[in-house]
Amino acid sequence: MALDKTTFEYLKPTDDQVTCMNEARAASAIYANTINGLIPDGADKTYIMRRIRETAMWINVAITREADGAPRE
Repeated sequence: MALDKTTFEYLKPTDDQVTCMNEARAASAIYANTINGLIPDGADKTYIMRRIRETAMWINVAITREADGAPRE
């Protein structure tokens, strides 16, 4: 798969995309807080929290970019 030339460049999200990002971030925080209250502290919990955070960041990418990295219109 060829990547778009802008894949690794800054992409300013549109206003609609920012709204979607805020909703996704809020949902991710609710999920993380729920899991945080259910699982005891330790290596597994740390791993899970890091993956939730990583997933939240990838959601932003999916909102703003196509699969090849091109800006989503």
